[in-house]
Amino acid sequence: MAGVIRDRPGALAHPSHHGELDGTTRERVLELIISEGPVSAATLATSLGLTPAAVRRHLSSLEDEDLIVVHEAGQPTGLRGRPARRYVATTRGQAEMSGAYSDLATQALRFLRATAGDAAVEQFAHDRLDDLARRYAPRITAPDVTGRAHQLADALSADGYAASVRPVAGTSTVQLCQGHCPVQHVAEEFPQLCEAEAQVFSRLLGSHVQRLATLAGGGHACTTSVPTPDARARPGPPGEPTTA
Repeated sequence: MAGVIRDRPGALAHPSHHGELDGTTRERVLELIISEGPVSAATLATSLGLTPAAVRRHLSSLEDEDLIVVHEAGQPTGLRGRPARRYVATTRGQAEMSGAYSDLATQALRFLRATAGDAAVEQFAHDRLDDLARRYAPRITAPDVTGRAHQLADALSADGYAASVRPVAGTSTVQLCQGHCPVQHVAEEFPQLCEAEAQVFSRLLGSHVQRLATLAGGGHACTTSVPTPDARARPGPPGEPTTA
């Protein structure tokens, strides 16, 4: 599945009582919630090939550890009007996916700000993202904005951002969603990183973009709205959310 991150520093280090295999399954559940959330237990079971009972057991464990939470904007199931329970990762859950370098990076940027000012931090953010743009540009070659958005999501996922593209029902717009950000905790103090990233996305896609939410700002995903004038408005899948 797109966006799954493996063999990384900081991967889930809490073994399940049911052994190593169960611990691996638990990690897969959290990874899918991060990349696809808000996501329902039924969707998780189908995607992972698990029984509903097995998924519920993992969800209960992850909730107890404050790694996931029920997303408030649930959609109706059609059964007596009850809302579907859809799950997203908490800040702690996101931290489980991160490496051990956030503190060092934050300290380095604090030093840069103290010695050279905010302008130096902004320059660093733009230089870092310019390098990303140079690496991604050869892979983003589709003739239309929608195709380029999908190519960008693939490139981001390969770098650990658990990215996906989701249509917005009834509009000629898609949302580029990043379920994980390796520099989330750094960006919480230095939002210049998020601002520079959005500018680079606009450049790579050849389209105006609008940042709707960020993980660093408390969202369950980094969500960027991308107009797609090349696509005709079409309805989204029934029952699925179309906004962050």
